[in-house]
Amino acid sequence: MNIQHNISLKPYNTFGIDVKAKTFFEVNTLEELKQIIQKENNFFLLGGGSNMLLTKDIKNPVLHLNLKGLNIIKENKYSVYVEANAGENWHDFTQWTLKQNFGGLENLSLIPGNVGTCPIQNIGAYGVEVKDTIYKVNALDISTGKIVTFKNNECEFDYRNSIFKSKVKEKYIITSVVFKLTKTEHKLNYNYGAIKEELAKNNIVKPNIQDISKAIIFIRNAKLPNPKELGNSGSFFKNPIVPKSLFLKIQKDNPKMPFYLVGEQYKIPAGWLIEQSGFKGKRFDDAGVHKNQALVLVNYGNATGKDILNLAKKIQQTIKELFYIDLEMEVNVF
Repeated sequence: MNIQHNISLKPYNTFGIDVKAKTFFEVNTLEELKQIIQKENNFFLLGGGSNMLLTKDIKNPVLHLNLKGLNIIKENKYSVYVEANAGENWHDFTQWTLKQNFGGLENLSLIPGNVGTCPIQNIGAYGVEVKDTIYKVNALDISTGKIVTFKNNECEFDYRNSIFKSKVKEKYIITSVVFKLTKTEHKLNYNYGAIKEELAKNNIVKPNIQDISKAIIFIRNAKLPNPKELGNSGSFFKNPIVPKSLFLKIQKDNPKMPFYLVGEQYKIPAGWLIEQSGFKGKRFDDAGVHKNQALVLVNYGNATGKDILNLAKKIQQTIKELFYIDLEMEVNVF
C-alpha cells in the first residue's frame, strides 16, 4: 500500500484539475482495502477519475482503487463469463476482449475510466449500454467488510444510472465486475450513421466486432479530445428525455432537430442543444466547450473546477431559457 500526504490530484482526474489530497492511499489488493475501511470511514473513493469534476481540496482520506486482474470464470460454446477487477482500464479491457474474439463491448471502446465505475454510470455509447453485458457486480460492504454480489437485475440500471449512484451510494465499493460476452453469433450494433459511414469508407460490408470497434475508435478520436492532451471528462451532460408536448413545442421552431424515441417520450441530443445555444467552440479563459463536440467541456490548462462548473451552469441556464429543458450533468461534482 502506498500512502502519500498533501499531493496534487491533477494526474488522477481527466479534467486535470489541480486540487490537493490531504492523505492519499493507493490500494492494490482487496486485503489492503479491507484494512483501510476498518480504520477510515469518511473517505473519498477515486478510480480512473474520468467522470468527476473536482472543485476543492479533498480533506477526507482519498482511496485510489488500483485493483488489477482479469479472469475467465466459465465458458461454453456460445458464451464466456469474464471477471475484471475494478482498477482495470476500461478501454484496455475492451481491447483485450476483442483480441479473444469476445463480443459485446465493441461499441463501448475508448470510453475513459476504469471497470469499477462502469456500472455506477451504466456507461453507454452508439446504441449499447454496459448493463447489456453485465452479469453481476461484486462490491465490498463498507459497514461489514464483506463482499456482496449484485445480480444484473438487482443493480437497477437506468439511463446513466444505477443503484450504486442512488440507493446504495457510498455504502459499497465495487471491487470487480463479471461480464457475459458472446463467443459466437455476436450481436452486431452498427446502425448509427457515423459508424455506417466509417465502415463504408473502408469498404466493409459485413463488419465483425473488431471492425466496429476500430470504426468507433476513429470516430471518437476525430470528435473527442484526448484527456492526456486536453483536460475533459467526456460527455458532461445527459441527453434529456422530454414528454411529447414539450418535444412538439421545441420541434415547431426547430423542424430539423434530431431526436430518438424512448417509449412515449423523446430523447434530444444535449450536444445539439448546446450547439444551438451558441456555446460550441467558445472559450472562457481556460474553461471552454470543445470545437468538435459541444457535449464536452474542456480545461485548456489552468481552469479550476469552479471555472468549469460556472460554465456548465451558464449552459444550463441558457438552455432552460431557450428550450425550457433542465439539462442534467452527467459528471459527479465534488
